[in-house]
Amino acid sequence: MARPKVKLPENGIQEIDLFNEMEEIRKDDIEWRDGKVWSLVYHATDNHTEMLKKAYTMFFSKNALSPIAFPSLKKFETEVISMVVDLFNGDKRCCGSMTSGGTESILMAIKTYRDWARDKFSDIKEPEMVLPSSAHPAFDKGADYFCVKSIRIPVVKETHRADVKEMEQAVNDNTILMVGSACDFPRGVVDPITELATIAQDRGIGMHVDACLGGFMLPFVKQLGYKVPNFDFSVPGVTSISADVHKYGYGAKGASTILYRKERVWKHQFSVYTDWSGGIYISPSMRGTRPGGAIAAAWAALNSLGMDGYLKLAKIVMDTSKKLIEGINKIPELYIIGKPVMSVFSFTSDIINIYNLGDRMDKKGWHLDRIQFPDALHMMVNPHHSEIADIFLKDLTETVKEVLKDPESTSNGDAAIYGMVASLPDREKVKDYIINFLKSQYKIK
Repeated sequence: MARPKVKLPENGIQEIDLFNEMEEIRKDDIEWRDGKVWSLVYHATDNHTEMLKKAYTMFFSKNALSPIAFPSLKKFETEVISMVVDLFNGDKRCCGSMTSGGTESILMAIKTYRDWARDKFSDIKEPEMVLPSSAHPAFDKGADYFCVKSIRIPVVKETHRADVKEMEQAVNDNTILMVGSACDFPRGVVDPITELATIAQDRGIGMHVDACLGGFMLPFVKQLGYKVPNFDFSVPGVTSISADVHKYGYGAKGASTILYRKERVWKHQFSVYTDWSGGIYISPSMRGTRPGGAIAAAWAALNSLGMDGYLKLAKIVMDTSKKLIEGINKIPELYIIGKPVMSVFSFTSDIINIYNLGDRMDKKGWHLDRIQFPDALHMMVNPHHSEIADIFLKDLTETVKEVLKDPESTSNGDAAIYGMVASLPDREKVKDYIINFLKSQYKIK
């Protein structure tokens, strides 16, 4: 495919002109500050964001690849890990690393268990992991990267939680790892971690809890008096947890954690090369260069908010989530899927085309993610959504009436596209379609 070229300018562009152009370019980006975006951005307060920027900038040029050269970053990372371990009821034996995000944390967990299993189960040549169908696609990415077979088991239809009996039956002599989510992305439910961990412990295999989304909400939601299933190191058999600081930990983008109950498992995460002419090389995660800014900002976020700050933010978020969930359920044509535990949920309809509803809400400035199986609209609540919850419910109610009145029309065609993709039985064709779409996004305009 021929692509138009953008060449390095002969002469550098003046700073004022450069930033004017960048301001113009970003006008096409979704404006999240008005509260009409329900994903991608996690925002505590404007003051908190300014503090993060300052902390990030202080360590902008530093690289955590070398803890000897930059002991400040070593201090920040080890203290972040210690604080998160404590939040998850771990003991002094628990350990871990910071990563760039939830996907890297999950990739590291899979790589670690693969290498751990090579030592413990020398007869396993084709390792497998068992996980619910709702688990994040990063697990499949890790399966592809590290040659671990992914065995996905459908969730229980009524609850949308992991099917414990079916997952247990899927465990075999090649299984090295079981997975559960706390909470899952599609429905905001917490899998039965205690039951899954018991199976994993009895089989002597790993049990990873993906708390990338819920890790910095669920402990505080529980403190607020909501019923939260146990999911952390207080559960015997849980051997590792991933949790993103840059989601509900309100850190800067590029900060997650991967934690292990025991150091003898964690050591398999590291990559060490002793015979390179450039010297001995060791890296704790996928990356070589590890930007110091994200690590420093994560440390700053945890320390600036503290337990009290996180609890206050969680209350705002949960109060808003309750209002939204109750409001959506009051609209006769809509209902919430499953029983979400926290501030992540989806809703659908048996009466109207839910993607059509999403298209019309887009036209009014709202941005709701589309999900599938079943078709639904997805929401993740942040503190700043408390100011616009009533406006959202008013717009949603009015828009449902519009769809009922004119059910066939769509605002921009997304309903047709999503509906087509979700209904195609040949999922390989769906993959080809999505890959071609993604490639098209990298064309220079």
